[in-house]
Amino acid sequence: MGERAFEVAQASGLIRAGEPLVVLLSGGADSVCLLDCAVRIGAEVHAMHVNYGLRPGSDADEQFCRVFCDRLGVPLAVERVHLGEEGNLQAEARQARYEIAERLSYEHGCDYAAAHTASDQAETVLYRLTVSPGSRALLGMAPRRGRLVRPLLEAGREDTREYCRAHGLSWQEDPTNADPRFARSRLRHEVLPVLRALSPAAERTIAETSFLLRDERQVLERAADEAIERLGVPTPLDALRGEPAGLARTALIRLAERTIGESIALSRADCAAILALADEGTQSLDLGTGLRAVAEYGALRFESGEAQPEPIPGDVEL
Repeated sequence: MGERAFEVAQASGLIRAGEPLVVLLSGGADSVCLLDCAVRIGAEVHAMHVNYGLRPGSDADEQFCRVFCDRLGVPLAVERVHLGEEGNLQAEARQARYEIAERLSYEHGCDYAAAHTASDQAETVLYRLTVSPGSRALLGMAPRRGRLVRPLLEAGREDTREYCRAHGLSWQEDPTNADPRFARSRLRHEVLPVLRALSPAAERTIAETSFLLRDERQVLERAADEAIERLGVPTPLDALRGEPAGLARTALIRLAERTIGESIALSRADCAAILALADEGTQSLDLGTGLRAVAEYGALRFESGEAQPEPIPGDVEL
């Protein structure tokens, strides 16, 4: 009873005995579970806690993390960060947290682990689906993104709480998780309960779908890369038009991403407009944020100005 979270963390292969790992510790049940699992697996664990000082309980969370790490014999790095008073504070906090984690993981020569669960994955997929059309919105969070790893991504939020209860571990509750001003909180407390009423396995089903789609996306992107290599760059528009629609759109996205060096979302309308560029003379299509598609006598290339594209909404997770 309560061991599913440990089994998921161990099976992920992202925590290895004898190897260093920085664990992001907020004090919540998910991160408490992850830190304890990493210690049990035998990793050389370093914990990191960020105190933003945004609410009255921030110092209590920090003290809880200090006591918990002392109990486990895990060194803890605590960083205090001052955020601005306006703008998207959640996004600023997330960016600051990952910047600190990147620095610490570089110093220790290792990955850093976040305690995102299948429940978080379901919320991420639902949120992205509402704000960003396209199959990428359904991919959710990756188990690995650079040095960032997510060993608990196939365990649910209730699994981490069962683990903590079974092992006598307490945790801190963040009241902002219930604040309806935040989109993720509304999804968690208003949308997902309705979906669970339809199917108790709703969260796990959404998360599992995202894993399957991520695997299938890799196949499609490989096929698109092979098509680009076959057709060359600049790429003949006429040849792209002859490919299946999904492959052609993916090839256009891959070509655009090669130009700007990061992920981009091109809508069906964008791709249709690119493929409709004339085969005679020179035409260009402004795709926004400095990116242009240019067709010269039927040969397509992408150009990018100084402005860089905005990331797909939700790309910087949690």
